[in-house]
Amino acid sequence: MNRETISSIATALVVGGGIGGMATAISLAERGVKVDLIDLDPEWRVYGAGITITGPTLRAYRQLGLLEQIKQQGAITSKTRLFRYDGHHILDLEEPVIEEGLPATGGIMRPILHHIMQRRVTELQIPVQLGLTVSALENRDDGVDVRFSNGTEGRYDLVVGADSVASGVRSIAFPHMGPAQPTGQGCWRISIAKPPGLNASEFFLGHANPAGITPCAPDKIYLWMLTPHVEREQHMDEEELFVTLKELLRDFGGNAGWIRDTMTREDWINYRPLAAVLQPRDWFNGRIVLVGDAVHATTPHLASGAGMAVESGIVLAEELARTPDVASGLRAYQERRFDRCRDVIETSVAVGQLQLENGDPQIHAKMLEGALHRLNAPY
Repeated sequence: MNRETISSIATALVVGGGIGGMATAISLAERGVKVDLIDLDPEWRVYGAGITITGPTLRAYRQLGLLEQIKQQGAITSKTRLFRYDGHHILDLEEPVIEEGLPATGGIMRPILHHIMQRRVTELQIPVQLGLTVSALENRDDGVDVRFSNGTEGRYDLVVGADSVASGVRSIAFPHMGPAQPTGQGCWRISIAKPPGLNASEFFLGHANPAGITPCAPDKIYLWMLTPHVEREQHMDEEELFVTLKELLRDFGGNAGWIRDTMTREDWINYRPLAAVLQPRDWFNGRIVLVGDAVHATTPHLASGAGMAVESGIVLAEELARTPDVASGLRAYQERRFDRCRDVIETSVAVGQLQLENGDPQIHAKMLEGALHRLNAPY
């Protein structure tokens, strides 16, 4: 696919090799920018269970040229089924196909998705340095002077901070921004074999602890559950994670109940508290700019965190290609992304608050349906 060349910059440093960072690096490199990508993890690993990929997220991955690989290595479905927590069917959310040839929705194991993106980074011959981050940044009229954590220095036309919700780039260059704020919920995840007969994503509502199931491969799913978060001094060990999640699923029927009765201590289980923030404008400072969780961190309620990060990386490159100077491109990127990211974050947090209040499942379903419909609009 032909990409319009970016003429205002020749070099860029992308800090952070996660989904948002790789999407940005790929998008810039495809438009003629010489990109360096760095990541703090010396092994460039990713942890986690599956990830839900909505239609809008699949649309963004198609723009990166990665849709077919995701379809081959993940799981594609056409609807989300809503159940009461005891297994009683409420309704099916038919996921519309938002573009011709684009699947409606799906899921994939997060490590597989990262490997797909890493291969594309390699194909584009983007240099990757691991175990490395930035320690200082200084804007100049025509670029950014960078000091790296290993003591070396460099100069780039653009620096992109894609280094997670705890962004070091943000802390260095954006003093008007703050950390993500806890939402009061925590998220459980278990990766396990697919229940017999399951052929769509499922949500279980009406319980104090809503849950859901996402197919991620022909024989693999992950179950998530949201619970009120209680601060504690020590993290749970593997045994406590297993026993606690099994107990939390006690009241559930349907496929969630099947998972409770089938899960073993060999299945991967994780728990983390949730936090979210839409950082205030400006999202750029001189020639330093933020993308992804560094600037618009959301909760998993709309399954759109990864999608928003990929979209932001694409939009940043598109706007730099459309405008004659860097400042105009960065502002256009910010204005194009701000309201869409705000909608995702505000809706996600509102759904979480409704869940904490044990609100009406029908209201919950309408909020999800409305938000997903808005996300289908072009970005």
